[in-house]
Amino acid sequence: MIRPGNPMSAHGQPRPDVDDALRMPSAAERARTLVEGNPSAVLVIPGLDAGPPGQMVPEMRSVGPGGDVFLLFPADSPAVRAATHAEADELAAVLEITDVAPVSVPHRIRGRAWIAGWLTPVRDEPVVPGTALLRLEVGEASVDDLWGAEQVEPDDFATATADPLAAHEADLLQHLAAAHEDQVGWLCGLVGGYGGRDGECGGECDGARTAVPVALDRFGLRVRFTGAGGTFDARFDFPEPLRGHEELHRAMHTLFDAARGCADDLHGA
Repeated sequence: MIRPGNPMSAHGQPRPDVDDALRMPSAAERARTLVEGNPSAVLVIPGLDAGPPGQMVPEMRSVGPGGDVFLLFPADSPAVRAATHAEADELAAVLEITDVAPVSVPHRIRGRAWIAGWLTPVRDEPVVPGTALLRLEVGEASVDDLWGAEQVEPDDFATATADPLAAHEADLLQHLAAAHEDQVGWLCGLVGGYGGRDGECGGECDGARTAVPVALDRFGLRVRFTGAGGTFDARFDFPEPLRGHEELHRAMHTLFDAARGCADDLHGA
């Protein structure tokens, strides 16, 4: 579990201590999750006057078996025109991805990723009329998120898989925040104790706090606590990594039961 007092990133995000980051997705998995998930993305082509930023936002994106990133644009977009005119040459491009928490919390930007490489048009795949498909061959990638800043090798990016909860994460976090606010708040009693020495409950919840679930993946839940003493993140590992969102209900009940037990102990119930 990540405990209070974590170092902060350049953009104000709590970061894990090295010793606490043993159960976590790899940098390549995190990058794939951002590319294939819901975060906003914009394609940047150096030297191209693309006009309004919205013209460089792909309508769809996916990753092929070899690790290439496929981007769907309107056929008349600046990106398609640039890739078509430069077909005989290498056209450098960067896909910039920004991940914003789907719940209201301090420091709402959870992470960013950059996928850099070479852009070419794809002519042998059927697409919706009026659109065009572009291929971004990955040359280098990096991710800077709640786990830290890391480089990603193209081969690692190609073989990684997106987190199995990613497609449902926004709905699940919003549900936890809206329908299980009290139970999420109980988790503060586990900070410093859950999975810790002798299984003791923590004592980090003195004073009024808000508790908002800020991130969810197959390994666990991250909650952002805010109170008079400031803001910190705590990470709550699931007993086992989840294979899909269908397994989340039981994993959350395990956390909530442990947290309720701590609350009862601390209040002498």
